[in-house]
Amino acid sequence: MKRILVIKLSALGDVVQAFHPFAAIRAHHAADHVTLLTTKPFAGLLAQSPWFDNVRIDARPRWWNIPALLELRGKLRGFDLVYDLQTSGRSGRYYWLAGKPAWSGITRGCSHPHANPKRHLMHTLDRHREQLQMAGVETFPSLDMSWLHGDISGFGLRDAFALFVPGASPHRPEKRWPAEHYGALARDVAAQGIQPVIIGTATEAPLAAEMLKICPDAVDLTGRTKIADVAALAARARFAVGNDTGPMHLAAAMGAPSVVLFGGASDPAKVAPRGQTIVLRDADLRQMPVEKVKQVLPILAG
Repeated sequence: MKRILVIKLSALGDVVQAFHPFAAIRAHHAADHVTLLTTKPFAGLLAQSPWFDNVRIDARPRWWNIPALLELRGKLRGFDLVYDLQTSGRSGRYYWLAGKPAWSGITRGCSHPHANPKRHLMHTLDRHREQLQMAGVETFPSLDMSWLHGDISGFGLRDAFALFVPGASPHRPEKRWPAEHYGALARDVAAQGIQPVIIGTATEAPLAAEMLKICPDAVDLTGRTKIADVAALAARARFAVGNDTGPMHLAAAMGAPSVVLFGGASDPAKVAPRGQTIVLRDADLRQMPVEKVKQVLPILAG
């Protein structure tokens, strides 16, 4: 039995897009012991997944914090092979902390480099797949997300509901379609007998409040859902519509038909969720009309 380490630290959307390589690594190392190193927000969720035997938390210590770095070094040592799916400057330094084991990534001198100088032009999923192929991983199974089909009865929703995701990273306001537009869209969806359900963090409650002024029939779940709850809701939703943000990646991974709105800040060719997904883009997302989104929703089109 070999000891395998997988490194994936970052934001929700990036972690969700690593589900496919997680499954591939698990299939390739079915008889081995596979550990994940991730950050605290995702540790509990991924500990429930079928892909890992153990999950360790990276507190991302400052480089001058010697005691914390020694603790991190202990978490990185003792592995036969490491798959660095973060491929950042930080995770590249972990190669040295880990004692330079067999390593799949982009760190100079590593044993299994992703040797494609145009990797930065690839979609995240394609980049991960090629990196793993170069490390000898050839089996890429389809995702079984049944482990996230949790109970949603406590939210008291109707059988027919749709998810609305009006938020995005607080420091990226240019990635947000106006809340009043979401409200108008939700009002039209409610008129078709489908309950609009607004999800997001507690900091996005003001966006939900703006939507509720226009569509009182909507349900505000901002600040009330964990990541696993979002997944369970998405698995049962008629569809999801939202900005380029983590919950929309999760909705697509759970099989929800999804409409994802992009501004000029991100390139959907590199990062858009895949699945039953429609991508709409406008250089200035604030200028995208409600009608453009309605045209791609079957219940509203025509």
